[in-house]
Amino acid sequence: MAEARQEFSIEQQLRKDIQEAQRAKEQQRLDTLRMVLGAIHNLEVARTDRKSPDFGKELTEADCFKVLEQEVKKRSQAIEMYRKAKRDELADKEQREVEILQPYIASAYMSEAEVRALIADLIAQHGKEFKAVMPLASKATRGKADGKVVSQLVRELTQ
Repeated sequence: MAEARQEFSIEQQLRKDIQEAQRAKEQQRLDTLRMVLGAIHNLEVARTDRKSPDFGKELTEADCFKVLEQEVKKRSQAIEMYRKAKRDELADKEQREVEILQPYIASAYMSEAEVRALIADLIAQHGKEFKAVMPLASKATRGKADGKVVSQLVRELTQ
């Protein structure tokens, strides 16, 4: 399945995986993938509004990854809230949804070693000060790595 992700666009891959989930009768996976496909479709529809700053622009793979990231982030925040409220059954449901979506995001993300190497290069060029390196690292990894991971690695490598 991982090899196929590189051949298809995210939207095509989601549609293919939805069909597989229907055949396998995996209801939660099916619901989660449909929800993400719906969010992508909503973004596409929003671009038909003349008031939108992105009016008329085509939907790109980067836009689809952004939607995926937003959906995972929503679920991660919900997990924390449900755990605090001692609603473990809801937190577990959200966690399973994150696990379903994570492979789609992981295929586009840089590995931790790649992020470390990039940060090390930036430190070599701009010095070992966090305030100088963090904005550059953030800009260089936007959409390619989790911001929390980047921040943590910059802190670690600039100390």
